Amino acid sequence: MSTKAERDYTKLLDEEWSMLLEKLKTIKGIYIGSEAGCRRFVEGVLWILRSGAQWRLLPAERGAWNSIFKRFSRWSQVGVWNYVHELLSQRADLQEVSIDGTVIRAHACAAGAASSNAEAEALGKSRGGFSCKIHAVVDALGLPLKFILTGGQTAEITQAIPLMSGIKTGACLADKGYDADGFVEWLKAAGIEVIIPPKSNRKEPRACDYSRYKERHVVECMFGKLKYFRRIATRYEKKAINFMGLLALAAIMLWVR
Repeated sequence: MSTKAERDYTKLLDEEWSMLLEKLKTIKGIYIGSEAGCRRFVEGVLWILRSGAQWRLLPAERGAWNSIFKRFSRWSQVGVWNYVHELLSQRADLQEVSIDGTVIRAHACAAGAASSNAEAEALGKSRGGFSCKIHAVVDALGLPLKFILTGGQTAEITQAIPLMSGIKTGACLADKGYDADGFVEWLKAAGIEVIIPPKSNRKEPRACDYSRYKERHVVECMFGKLKYFRRIATRYEKKAINFMGLLALAAIMLWVR
């Protein structure tokens, strides 16, 4: 087995697999089969996630690429990856949270999902071209709690309330792009301290704790870590549900490591 000193990041350490398997066993209605076979499947998906390669280029020793893709897609459809992510994030440090968004360039092969359209698959055009945007909220330690996908042209503020809904925290840190009266009032009504710098053109100036605001860097660091997974750094998936599955698996790896 690999150790942290000689790490193959497309494979799971025993303690990581144990943690993941424990969560998978709580999900009803999915086929796990043998533990060794399930681990091989997850590591096959992880190889794709880390390498950014096409599914059909999956090495033969990792398994039959088409079988692994179909199983991965089924698990994405029923929300397995998202559910495991939610279970792991129950350990979050919610003293404060940070929110932000990042644009992901979409490859040409991400277009053309059958019986769908770009808007339905969270694809659009921004200044960076054909793209997708990941909106995220992280805990005080920079671990991801929730994601929302939209087209690349969508403004972050439009997803601010959906991102924060259901999250009980002491404070919300965000850049001035989130300085909108509606969102600020929503946070205050929820009893969440607002740590968002005011825009320069604000008619009514608003105070901000800039010392605490510096802690917002954790969400930027989280995006940086996500983009080490090359299948996240560039979007190849036609279906948003499959891209979200890979995103949730990347988040799971941040939590178990």
